[in-house]
Amino acid sequence: MLSWALTFLVIALIAAALGFGGVAGTAASIAKILFVVFLVLFIVSLIMGRRTAI
Repeated sequence: MLSWALTFLVIALIAAALGFGGVAGTAASIAKILFVVFLVLFIVSLIMGRRTAI
């Protein structure tokens, strides 16, 4: 998930450098959404992994 976010971030940076504003904005927003989903899943996995079975 994090690799996809970084991929879209690189696409956004390249598109912005070449002047494709629409593509850059779309790729940046996708990267932001994927990064937030990654963070939520990471935090949930940390919480679930620390539970002990009784």
